[in-house]
Amino acid sequence: MKKFLLSLLSFLFITAAFSQYTPDDNSDDQPKGFRKENIFIGGGLNLGFISNIFQIGVSPEIGYSVAEWLDAGVGFNLNYSSERADPYYNGNVRYRNFNYGGGPFVRIYPIHFLFVQGQFEANWIKVNAKDYNTGYINEGTFGSTSLIGGIGYTQRIIGQSSYYFMVGMDLLNDINSPYRDYNGTAIPIVRGGFNIYLRPSRKK
Repeated sequence: MKKFLLSLLSFLFITAAFSQYTPDDNSDDQPKGFRKENIFIGGGLNLGFISNIFQIGVSPEIGYSVAEWLDAGVGFNLNYSSERADPYYNGNVRYRNFNYGGGPFVRIYPIHFLFVQGQFEANWIKVNAKDYNTGYINEGTFGSTSLIGGIGYTQRIIGQSSYYFMVGMDLLNDINSPYRDYNGTAIPIVRGGFNIYLRPSRKK
């Protein structure tokens, strides 16, 4: 699954990078350079789930629509996850994790309603683990890096607003990643949210 998603992302990124976008209006009539109304802010809700594990969090972001086919920006995350104790799955240890972090992202739109996203994240995870065999509780803080690759659906009008739904996974193999379980298996990531664009400057 991870190899398939990585291959699909690579193909779509290359396709979009070499594609030509033809706007509806005459490009000569469009303002050039930086445009305040291309800045967007917003974010969404994250969910992750796999056997014995549940995750929930928020992911605020700020970005800029470089073109109709390209957004770039910085995203942040605050997540909570729990993994119930199971004697056969994780040695009967219960985990409760809180993590925060963030990093740059890129979204490419090969089709106006479809996007692929890549986001590099640096995360810090506070772990609380209780061993139900001994009653011992262990706590610690770890750092990790992740590369979130995803495919999503969107309704997006530059200068106004957008909303999106994305499914992705961590493409790196950091064992401390908040998007992996006790055994290192990637947890599917589901994100949904919205963005609003800043109002254009009222300069004459």
